[in-house]
Amino acid sequence: MDESNLIKISNTVYINLSELEFSAIRAQGSGGQNVNKVSSAIHLRFDINASGLPERLKQTLLNSRDSRITSDGVLIIKAQQFRTQEKNKADAIERLVELIQKANVIPKTRKATKPTKASQKRRVDAKKQAGKNKQLRKKITDY
Repeated sequence: MDESNLIKISNTVYINLSELEFSAIRAQGSGGQNVNKVSSAIHLRFDINASGLPERLKQTLLNSRDSRITSDGVLIIKAQQFRTQEKNKADAIERLVELIQKANVIPKTRKATKPTKASQKRRVDAKKQAGKNKQLRKKITDY
């Protein structure tokens, strides 16, 4: 496999450039005379199901609630920040890599812990002290 066609996601995960589909479109917003003539924005389409990503990573991406992922499992990224197609294409690839890297992170499982005896005692002592302070605030009545 030619390494110049690979995009590195992590040490073990790579995407082939041939899996990405780019199309040039006209950018939105202000841009002067240039905006209606030049198609400088880029639509990047990435079919998650047909990609060479590991199965776990595919499922994580498909289960994410990202509005850029269609019901068919195609991720669409629109890049129009820059004035040139090349910069927008690089920006779209960079955003794709960031998205996949976020999905590649496995969250640590929470392990339930018990408070120590000393911390339990400190808590109870603080509560008792607060109760004593409140007792001292009471009005003294003589019978």
